[in-house]
Amino acid sequence: MNGKQKVKVVIFAIEAIIIVGMLGILYLVISKSGEGPRMAKLDPATLEIDEQVQQEKEEGGTMQGYMNIALFGVDAETDSQIYKGSRSDCIMIASINLDTGDIKLVSVFRDTYLNIGTDYYWKCNAAYNDGGAEQAVKMLNMNLDMDITDFVAVGYGGLRKVIDGVGGVYIDVNEEELKHINNYQIGVANVLKCEYTPVEHAGYQLLDGLQAAAFCRIRQVGNFDFERTARQREVIKAIEEQAKKLDLATLTEVFNNSIGDIYTSLDSRDILGLIANIANYRIVEEAGFPKEDMRIAHNIGAKGSCVVPLDLESNVVWLHQFLFGDEDYTVTDSVKEYGKQIEAETAPYLVD
Repeated sequence: MNGKQKVKVVIFAIEAIIIVGMLGILYLVISKSGEGPRMAKLDPATLEIDEQVQQEKEEGGTMQGYMNIALFGVDAETDSQIYKGSRSDCIMIASINLDTGDIKLVSVFRDTYLNIGTDYYWKCNAAYNDGGAEQAVKMLNMNLDMDITDFVAVGYGGLRKVIDGVGGVYIDVNEEELKHINNYQIGVANVLKCEYTPVEHAGYQLLDGLQAAAFCRIRQVGNFDFERTARQREVIKAIEEQAKKLDLATLTEVFNNSIGDIYTSLDSRDILGLIANIANYRIVEEAGFPKEDMRIAHNIGAKGSCVVPLDLESNVVWLHQFLFGDEDYTVTDSVKEYGKQIEAETAPYLVD
């Protein structure tokens, strides 16, 4: 990576922090240390980045010029569980084209049946519970042929502060969502020990931080978690729109107020130094993994209700086409192996 690209990587970090601010779906707020983000540098040697994938990052490879960051929201019940011991009920990949500033978001559905990083197959959100961010990133790299070395995890407190700091977000709340959003507000308000303002009508409107957090959590409307992740991405895009309207001083204040709620591998000093360049980045596309026509939700015995990739290899080929425009991607031998194991373990339960 040349010097220009390195600068662009750091510039994007603040965009990632603001994006990840909305991912706070923790059930208890992370305590405020006042000492900046909780830092954790990951060792690439432990993250299962396949040699073939590394070659795709080199000159002429289809992944060259992209930076991929894992975004996690975890159901921590104690302060220490932000590090390990809680499930990542929100998992996203933010893929950034460093030449154009285009960002693509992919939600990895929390119940997706994958190798969780230990050659045990279960819902992928168990990876964070077992081994924290390191194992969760490893899980993504192993199953999806990715090269992720950076992550951000965040909580309700950061989410609320980011959204309130940018002046709220504009969201179109439909009639069915209206039936549930205030109930979710009660739950979030209890966690944060604060008051809430009820959403009184459907339609396009300005939501505050607490209201937007509740909107992200709605699961009963539509296609359950598939639509809930779409709501999360909708709020991300709304935050981006609001953030780009603000001046540098206000953005810096938002960042400083929320950084204590963030656990990340990114360096806040570099982020703050280049925060003014946020306008250079834009979210252009979004999707969910596994792809709609290549997945099935089904009970897998004692492992419960899971989202099964019907063909992991085809899903990974699609993912690389979506993220990197690679029309001829060939998956690694490891992904082929994981796909066969997923099929072997789930096929008996998928028989009519």
